[in-house]
Amino acid sequence: MSCIITKHSKELSIFSCMLSIDLNLLKFLIGVNEKNSQNYFLHLNGIVYNMVDVVVTHSPTPVTSPTTRGGVYFSDKFAYKIKGSVNDTSIISELSNTMLGPNTEFGEIKITTQIEDGGKKTGLSLFTNLINSVQEPSKIELNMIIVRLESS
Repeated sequence: MSCIITKHSKELSIFSCMLSIDLNLLKFLIGVNEKNSQNYFLHLNGIVYNMVDVVVTHSPTPVTSPTTRGGVYFSDKFAYKIKGSVNDTSIISELSNTMLGPNTEFGEIKITTQIEDGGKKTGLSLFTNLINSVQEPSKIELNMIIVRLESS
């Protein structure tokens, strides 16, 4: 993959080169998501879960400069993140294979949605790393970093 440093910040350009993300498409998704409620589906171990209350953002991370964290993964000062809930608590046992801690590397979680622009529908697959989760009696809230985006 070739990288071109643009007028944007140097860090953002380096970040976009390291990850396989079409930033224009991702920014479009953020805008669409802010205006309309989208349908999102989380795919994990052959099971599809409906996601609710989904928010896609570009927000700061707890590092002061781009770094490799623990020699395991790269973290920049800002990251594209997705937060949402799954109202099926059976997903909890499946999530243990995706987080750092019990594992030495992240397992990717695939999230799909569909956006429409000018009457044309585009399917999106967001590949994420789970950074934390909050379990409640009837649902689990997931916070993830987007590492790859594919369109179809």
